[in-house]
Amino acid sequence: MIDASGWFSEVYPHHGSAFSLKLKAKLHEEQTPFQKIEIYDTEWFGKLMIIDGCTMVSDRDNFLYHEMMTHPVLYTHPDPKRVWVIGGGDCGSLKEVLKHPEVHQAIQIEIDERVTRLAEIHFPDLCSSNQDERAELLFIDGIQWVRDAADQSVDVIIVDSTDPVGPAEGLFNEAFYRDCLRCLGPNGILVQQSESPLFHADLMAAMHATMRKAGFTNTRSFLFPQCLYPSGWWSGTMASQSALTGFREADAAGRPFETAYYNTEIHQAAFATPVFLRKRFADL
Repeated sequence: MIDASGWFSEVYPHHGSAFSLKLKAKLHEEQTPFQKIEIYDTEWFGKLMIIDGCTMVSDRDNFLYHEMMTHPVLYTHPDPKRVWVIGGGDCGSLKEVLKHPEVHQAIQIEIDERVTRLAEIHFPDLCSSNQDERAELLFIDGIQWVRDAADQSVDVIIVDSTDPVGPAEGLFNEAFYRDCLRCLGPNGILVQQSESPLFHADLMAAMHATMRKAGFTNTRSFLFPQCLYPSGWWSGTMASQSALTGFREADAAGRPFETAYYNTEIHQAAFATPVFLRKRFADL
């Protein structure tokens, strides 16, 4: 919602809270076959993309999400050559994936092409690797893509989705996780954004339980700040048949690219589980 003084607020009625940004101008608005997309210029966060009334990405803080949804999982896998990004239409996660020279192929599967085309216009830095010869952009249903894909055809699957409602709802169920498990090669890892640990601990616990029911033997969540999203605190959850307790620390420390947030210390700290989450996950 936008009030008369030009403040956009995303209200979280179930949690009695809201996050607000002062706007300067509306740059674009359209209803696609899948969702409503709005783009604004803000006073301090740069450009802002909103989908169905929910904040998606801003110039100022997107590096937190995109770095944490990619580098921890890629440095946890021993040799990630083939990567899929399910969703991720703003292309920020794809850009971070392609910073890794060991990645030979990165396929982004986004259902709504307009998200990417608008990102190319309004967030060109996030789309700066779209022409990389290792990149492929597909505008199709990610659930169907995974369902139809060959066994053991990918090393890492990154589910960079919106909240588990609407087009993204099917990305949070057992059938999807079973298909992901089948598609993953040896040591393969699935990682999915898993909402706020403060607001959505029940959802996080349900994701762990559902991933394990689908056949994954190991699941692990990591936490990071994200002021644009509900509570300002966000998470990702990994699932694998292999152990998730270590990572290629030397490779991460000597990474041949710059990051704004991620480093080896952040990697280790992000997996520390607060007491309240330990209690919530105790029965898993």
